[in-house]
Amino acid sequence: MGATRAATRLSLQRWLLGALGVGALIVVVAQSRAQPAPASEDALVLAADESLGGALRAGDKSAVRKLLSLQFSFVDENGKVFERKEFLGGLKDVAAAPASGVTVKIYGRVAMVTGHRTSGHGGDVFFLDIWAKQKGAWRALMAQDVVLAASGAPPVTSIVPNADAAAYECKNPCQTIPYRVRSAAEQDIVNSFQAVEKAAVGHDADEWSKHIAAEFVLYASGRAPIPKSGRIAAIKRQKESNAVVRVGEIETMRLSVYEDGAAMIATHSLPDNSRPPYHTARIWVKRNGQWLMAISMQTDVKSP
Repeated sequence: MGATRAATRLSLQRWLLGALGVGALIVVVAQSRAQPAPASEDALVLAADESLGGALRAGDKSAVRKLLSLQFSFVDENGKVFERKEFLGGLKDVAAAPASGVTVKIYGRVAMVTGHRTSGHGGDVFFLDIWAKQKGAWRALMAQDVVLAASGAPPVTSIVPNADAAAYECKNPCQTIPYRVRSAAEQDIVNSFQAVEKAAVGHDADEWSKHIAAEFVLYASGRAPIPKSGRIAAIKRQKESNAVVRVGEIETMRLSVYEDGAAMIATHSLPDNSRPPYHTARIWVKRNGQWLMAISMQTDVKSP
């Protein structure tokens, strides 16, 4: 009889422990379902970019300031540069309407947001906003606008047939750049950039391609977007016609590296004045140990 009671008591204890365990599991599952899933980095960058746009349109200087890095700069579609302080002082002259066709890509701790928006001057511009993750939060590193060619416009060509092509020697930036590198990563990026410029001048499409990401697109004032395949085709045509290819000399450059992503911001000019001075924003990504250019945006400086 005693043995029966003991067995019954043991069974009851086991049942109670099992019930408690199931109850605890239900509570944990319920709590996990009640908590929202952590946002992806893409979503965080997009939310930050949208918040910045809304704060600009509202003229909320305090909100804008919190979203800008200390190194922030803005280049409008006319090539005018606004450093952080000047930018904050003229919010009414920036974006006038929400962006459209927005895309987000993240490279290490660098992100780019691209799309179309209405500028403070009322025109349609293509934009590149570069964000960097600093101390755990996404901050705007730079923003740049450019007016592209109208839809259906013929492509602009820079091919200049010349039998005396060998007369041009690319020193800046092919051999030297007025920039003091601060790390091994920066040196690797500079080396890759110089290889790209040398390949363009030397009509070497294969070498140029080695330093360019598959998703690369070139955006430039008055031109239609040119993907990697389009640039390769252009380099090959330039070789066939023995064209003189001159690349812009760098006047100033700023390089910011964040893990496997980097932003290169530079001002260029051509000594022969065949093109107006222009500002360029480039993003680099490190893949398989090599730095590749993922995008290049070039905005011509218009005469005042």
